[in-house]
Amino acid sequence: MKEPWGYSLQLELNFCDAIIIRSKEKIQEYVIKLCKEIDMVRHGDVIIDHFGSGNKEGFTMVQLIETSSITGHFANDTGTAYIDIFSCKEYDIGAVLKFSMDFFGSKEASSGFRLRY
Repeated sequence: MKEPWGYSLQLELNFCDAIIIRSKEKIQEYVIKLCKEIDMVRHGDVIIDHFGSGNKEGFTMVQLIETSSITGHFANDTGTAYIDIFSCKEYDIGAVLKFSMDFFGSKEASSGFRLRY
């Protein structure tokens, strides 16, 4: 069996702390700390923008990393954070889930993981 080329994790963090997911500064802090937590090298600054309307309104972030990217959308209406991490460097998905739930004060989470070939 050939080695995976990449590792793809999708997180859905429910019932997050509304103050945190609505804060550009806290989202930036999350990305910087997450990259340190899973030993990823950031490529440039994180891009964070607030847009959308209705139940789609919230911040979206993109952080390029040397091995691919970390993206997320933070839904104001539902208090949910949707975070995707794709990297050709292996990382600890359990550590990502715990760190992310703790950081955003999430009370419930679901995730999906896929090896990419």
